[in-house]
Amino acid sequence: MSHEQKALLDIKNLIGTEIGEYSVDEFVSHHLKELPPSYWKAKTGRENPTVNQVVDLLVLRSKWEDEEVYDFTLPGDVTDYVICIKYGENGQLEDIEMES
Repeated sequence: MSHEQKALLDIKNLIGTEIGEYSVDEFVSHHLKELPPSYWKAKTGRENPTVNQVVDLLVLRSKWEDEEVYDFTLPGDVTDYVICIKYGENGQLEDIEMES
């Protein structure tokens, strides 16, 4: 499993958790409110997708040079927000945030 795949799996595993509340969950709820139903219909086949369907759409926007930090966002250049996930030297999850 690549580092990017591990990061996406960790994001999925944080849905609905205390740690994910102000990162993953906030990112999803914000975008479900802000983006038109047509965007969701085109990307997921549903105008009102589930949290998991939204997270499944995430794409890597950038990986920080010299650090294990990954920024994921929605496809199609529709937002400035990212889910930023950071790992320590031992590969353990250190931090996750919604950032703009």
